[in-house]
Amino acid sequence: MTALLHAPSPERRAVLNRRIRLFAAATITYNVIEAVVALWAGNVADSAALIGFGLDSVIEVASALALSWQFSSKNPERREHLTLRIIAISFFALAAFVAMDAVRSLMGGEEARHSIPGIVIAALSLAIMPVLSWAQHRAGRELGSRTAVADFKQTLLCTYLPPYCSSA
Repeated sequence: MTALLHAPSPERRAVLNRRIRLFAAATITYNVIEAVVALWAGNVADSAALIGFGLDSVIEVASALALSWQFSSKNPERREHLTLRIIAISFFALAAFVAMDAVRSLMGGEEARHSIPGIVIAALSLAIMPVLSWAQHRAGRELGSRTAVADFKQTLLCTYLPPYCSSA
């Protein structure tokens, strides 16, 4: 945990730990549903972009699972270093995914087609993810948790990817 000017009381720390677990659970739940729908819709529409969006959701779930694992401990600080590594790996996986998809597009990949499920998923993500990431960031900063703040950034990236997939 990072040093804070005014460290939260033990009672406040307990509240913040519960909030972070709740935000991680919400992220996992939403992204599992999003992944299933995007992979199914991508398969039906034969859309590589929509399938890629579903795979991005799987990466987001991995990051949130790591955070959830950390904060399920009685002493989350002891798990922080490993959790940061897992979140970093998920960032690299996301970067690799985006880079490969960009190369595929540049090399004459399929032209995007409209998909109603893709548009709905994008709209939901644009509505849900900024709020969820903001709340997690706020709790993580108050607690002084580098992992909660790092996972917030991963969640926020989910906000930026749907427009890329919305017409897939």
